[in-house]
Amino acid sequence: MTDTSSPGRFVQIRRDLHRIPELGFQEFKTQAYLLDYLTSLPQDRMEIRTWRTGILVNLTGTGPAPRRRYGYRADMDALPIQEDTGCAYRSAHPGLMHACGHDLHMSIGLGVLTYFTEHPISDDLTFIFQPAEEGPGGALPMLQSEELQDLRPDEIFALHIAPEYPVGTLAVKPGILFANTSELFIDLVGKGGHAAYPHQANDVVIAACQLVGQLQTIISRNVNPLDSAVITIGKIEGGAKQNIIAEQARLEGTIRTLSAGTMELVKSRLEAIVGGIETSFSCQARIDYGSTYRQVYNEEQVTADFMTWLRETQEPYGITLLECTEAMTGEDFGYFLEAIPGFMFWLGVHAPYGLHHARLEPDEGAIDAAIGVMTRYLTWRSSQ
Repeated sequence: MTDTSSPGRFVQIRRDLHRIPELGFQEFKTQAYLLDYLTSLPQDRMEIRTWRTGILVNLTGTGPAPRRRYGYRADMDALPIQEDTGCAYRSAHPGLMHACGHDLHMSIGLGVLTYFTEHPISDDLTFIFQPAEEGPGGALPMLQSEELQDLRPDEIFALHIAPEYPVGTLAVKPGILFANTSELFIDLVGKGGHAAYPHQANDVVIAACQLVGQLQTIISRNVNPLDSAVITIGKIEGGAKQNIIAEQARLEGTIRTLSAGTMELVKSRLEAIVGGIETSFSCQARIDYGSTYRQVYNEEQVTADFMTWLRETQEPYGITLLECTEAMTGEDFGYFLEAIPGFMFWLGVHAPYGLHHARLEPDEGAIDAAIGVMTRYLTWRSSQ
C-alpha cells in the first residue's frame, strides 16, 4: 500500500514538475513523469488512458452500478517566461516557467488521486490531467474526445492558485467566477521606405500606435459602465531598423468580458475600428482571435452546497472560506463547466508576486491543505 502520509511527498512532486515546464501540447516530459507515478500506485481499481499529451485516470467505486462519477481536473502546461526566482528547483528549460501554478495543480491532483486508491468511495472518480490550458486551448477538444466521453463525469471540480490569499483560504462564489476571454492578434501591412522620405511610404508603426489608443475607446465609450470588459495589448512588433519606415507591424493582446454578448459587441467595434485604420493609413489589416475561452460559471446549487460544507466542517482543519467577487482572469475550464455542472475555486498560496510573474513562488503549504479539502469533500459528496 502506498504511504500517503510521508511529509513533503507532493511538495517534492511539485518541485520535480516545476523543473520541466512545457508549452501546450508539448508536455511530453510532464506526461511521462505523471504516468511513471501513476503506474506506481495500486492498479486494482485504476484505469489509465492518454489523450494527446494529457491523461485520464478512472478509479472505480465500491458501490453497485449504476454509480455516480465525479471529475477532478488539473492543467499541465507552462508559460513562455524566463524564471527569475533563483530557487533550487527552478526551471531547467530556458524561457519556460510554471508561472501560473499548474505544477501545484498537478501535484494536488496526484495527492487526491493517491488518497482514493487507498480509501475508495462508493462512486467513480475521473482525474483529468489536461494539456494546453494556456494555449492553444486543450479543454474543448479533450472534452469532445472519445476518451473523455467514455469517462464523462456527472459533476466536475477544479481549483486555481491565488497568490493574494493566505494559505488555508478558499475563495469561491456561485455563478460567474472568471471572464469570457479571447486572444487577439492584429497584423498591419503598409509600405516601407527610407526614414527621410515618409511621404513615399505608409508607416504602420504610426498606424499601430493610433490603433492601440482607439481600441481603448471601446471600453470607455461602447461598453455599459455597469458591465465589465478589458482590452489589453501586451505586445507590439514592427519594423527592422531605426532609419527604415516599417512596412509591417503586429499587435498581440487579449479581450475579456463578463458576458458573451459583450464579447460580441467588443469584437464588432474592434473590427470597425481596424477597418477605419486601414482607410486612414492606406494599409491592410488582418485580425485573428486565436483561442477563445468560455466564462467559468460555477453551478449555483453545487457551489452553494460546497460553501455550506466548508463553513460548517472545515474550520478545525484550518480552512477559511471567502466568498469572492468575479475576476477578469480566463480559464478554459469554463468549457467543462458549460457541459458539466461543478465549480472552480481559488486556493490561497500567499506569494508577493502574482500569476504569470517570473518571480512567483507559491507557499507550498497550500498543497497539503488542498489535498485535505478535496479528499474530505469528495468523500462527503459521495455519501450524500
